[in-house]
Amino acid sequence: MSEPLVQVVRSGLVESVHVGDVAVCHADGRLIASIGDPDTVAFARSCMKPFQAAVSLSAIDVAVPDTEVAVMCASHNGEPVHVRAVRSLLRRGGLSEADLQTPAARPFDVEALIRTRRPSSLLHDCSGNHAGMLVASAQAGWPLETYRSRRHPHHRRLLPMIRELAGAEPVIGVDGCGIPVHGLPLRALATMYARCAATEDPFLRRAIDAMRVEPYLVGGRDRDDSSIMETAPDLAVKEGAEALNCGVSMTAGIGVAVKIADGGYRAVGPATVAVLDELGFLPAAARRRLRAPKGVEPIAHLSTRRS
Repeated sequence: MSEPLVQVVRSGLVESVHVGDVAVCHADGRLIASIGDPDTVAFARSCMKPFQAAVSLSAIDVAVPDTEVAVMCASHNGEPVHVRAVRSLLRRGGLSEADLQTPAARPFDVEALIRTRRPSSLLHDCSGNHAGMLVASAQAGWPLETYRSRRHPHHRRLLPMIRELAGAEPVIGVDGCGIPVHGLPLRALATMYARCAATEDPFLRRAIDAMRVEPYLVGGRDRDDSSIMETAPDLAVKEGAEALNCGVSMTAGIGVAVKIADGGYRAVGPATVAVLDELGFLPAAARRRLRAPKGVEPIAHLSTRRS
């Protein structure tokens, strides 16, 4: 059963409580700590993007800089730096914004939003991820028009990777951007991330390393994953929709999955930071910078497991 993870307090009164679940796993699949139910099944949403980017990279036969690899893994804000990276990536495949099938959107970032006249596919937070799939398809001779289909070669290549890294069979649905989405227990998601630390897959390693080298491209201003990676270089962290965060300590080889049951974004960041801090993964400077907003208080602690 989910447990209270974060409470919101105003003038000494608890106004809201967000419940959720946490799984912490070793790369060998052992559950070493948890809060609530680590077997809670959640759609990975954008937490799957580093793995999708790895599949894209495996089919791209041209050099891709860190900025563009990072934006393949991104759920970006739509800031100018993100848009430039997506455009540059598309050009590597001889493609343009017209090839993107991401829904037309406006930037998450307020400053970028003010300057935006109309929604576009390029501004969608998943445009870099889709651009990677398109460039891979152009390079490999896969169809471009159906790159979002579950039957497309890109997504067929991803499934064996998920099964191997997660040690579980995913439930498959449709994500908000139209590509397949994969539902897995939190402990399986944490294991997937833990296994990134010692992966022998050069393309997955490339994706994870690019996220850490260019963390701002992964999210942007005031985003949990970018902020955590900027202040704790040992960590690779990715946000997903409906308040799911996943990450890995590259030194410890330990993965974390944090899910807020009600999808509350104001809770998942503080909960993730609290878990990472309790595990000893945050340096002092990171703890100071990543302090939760006033009145938002993490309240749960990890329980050690032996299964």
